[in-house]
Parts: sequence; structure tokens; C-alpha cells
Amino acid sequence: MIKRFGFLLALLVFSFPLRAQQPMTAEQVIAKIREASNFKVTPRTVDTIKAGDPQTVVTGIATTISPTMEVLRKAVAQHDNLIISHEPTFYNHPDADTLFKNDPVYQEKMAYIEAHHLVIFRFHDGAHGNEPDLVMEGWKHQMGWTTATRDGKGPEMYVAKPITVSALAEQLRRTAGASSVRVVGDPKLVVTKIAYAPGAPGEAPQVAALERDDVEVLVVGEIPEWETISYAWDAEQQGRHKALILMGHYTSEQAGSEEVAGWLRKLVPGMRVDFILAGEPYWMAGHPPEDKR
Repeated sequence: MIKRFGFLLALLVFSFPLRAQQPMTAEQVIAKIREASNFKVTPRTVDTIKAGDPQTVVTGIATTISPTMEVLRKAVAQHDNLIISHEPTFYNHPDADTLFKNDPVYQEKMAYIEAHHLVIFRFHDGAHGNEPDLVMEGWKHQMGWTTATRDGKGPEMYVAKPITVSALAEQLRRTAGASSVRVVGDPKLVVTKIAYAPGAPGEAPQVAALERDDVEVLVVGEIPEWETISYAWDAEQQGRHKALILMGHYTSEQAGSEEVAGWLRKLVPGMRVDFILAGEPYWMAGHPPEDKR
């Protein structure tokens, strides 16, 4: 009886990993992602396959903020053929190829994707729509800001120990590993009330955040200079207790793609899931990229 029990127990233990590692197609993995994030596909969503055959058997998954050429090369080297990207692959929000069909940069990138049988899926709307928002969660874990309040889909609100805007900007730059963080406002201004609104939500929500009494400094990704940046510039020159920190679009959301990787490991156990850091496209004058290594 004991031997039989031991045999059955061993059978159960070894059967689960084998079952978890059954081959899956890109389409099947994407279906699991949509189901787990409770994402409803709409005609306007950008969360679609941008390149590749959905019936491709997945050998590994790579998450990234942007599927740059370097990210694709790293994915191929690691045998990851399903790329989950938060941002576009082909240089505009809907990944429309209207401008690029005859463009050599576009053609070389597409040829590389096809030659290595990659599948690229954008997970943007679903990542933000998940409860909790995976991008917001990634930022909290990266920065160590574990407590936050959020009103609907607005910015996350943080209360910090008193810190100058200059020190806060440097802390964010260093923690994010960024080379370029821009600041509008008095560098000596002491703040405790911080709002985080990543990416490029637009002028209206950014200004609405800065108008709030419980926001002294707003941390964002990007915005055209004549919009929120000019608003914050005037606010500073009027002596108001306001500042704006621009992290860059990718830098402000990149930790979200690492969060997605952890989320996926639980969703598809037994499948290798790698996070590939895309970094940022900029470097500071006087500090070329080789000096950052």
C-alpha cells in the first residue's frame, strides 16, 4: 500500500510540470493574456499582432517597452519568438505602414522579424486596463513607492518625506537608470505631494493633475513643449508651488514591461519569460553612449 501511494504521489508531482510545459501557439498565449486581463477586444484597440504567424509555436516570450532592433536581436539570441511589446513596433500608434512600405528601415526590420519567425503582439490597452494597472504596479516596485492612492484612471498620488525638486529628479533618474530627465520648476522647491502619470496621456489630464491642491510635482513621460511644459513654466514664474518632471515616455513606463513578465510567469507556468530592457533613445550632449557603460 505504501509503495502504491508513493508511486501515485510521484505520478502527480511529475505530471503537473509536464502539463504546464505543453507547446502553445502565439494565438493561445495571447488568448490567455486577454482572458487574464479581462480585456475586451474592440475595433479601436491597438492590442493586436503586429507581425508574424499566430499559429507559431512559442519557444519563449520576451516582454519589452519597445521592440527595437536590439531588443529583437536579444530575443532571438535567447530563443524567445513571441515578443510582448507595450509600445508600437512601426513608429505610430496604430502601427500603420502607410508611410513606411517602401522605407528601408521598415523593410529591414520586417525582414528580420520574418527571417527569425517572430511574432510581435502589443499589450498596451490590456496592461493599463488590468486591475491593478500593470504599468503603475511596475513603477511602484521600481521606485519603492509602495503606497499610493488613485482616483479612477487619473494619476497615482504619493506623499513623500520633504525633498527638493532637484533631489527628487536625480533620485528618479538614478533609480530608473535614465540619462535624460528634464525638469520644469524651481530646483530648490521642497515638495511632499507627488503625482505619477506615465507615458503621454495628453495635456488635459496633466494640467488637471497640476491644478490639484494635493499635487506639488507631477512626474510624466512626455508632452509637446507648448502644452503642459509651458503651463508649468508660467506656474513657476508666478511663484506657484508646482513643478513638472519629464522622464521620457519609455523610461516612465518601462518598469511596467518587467511587471508584465512576472505576471506572465504565473499565467503560463513552465514557459520561459524574459524581460528585455530597451533603455532609452537619448544620450546627453558631452556624454555619448559609450560613457554610460
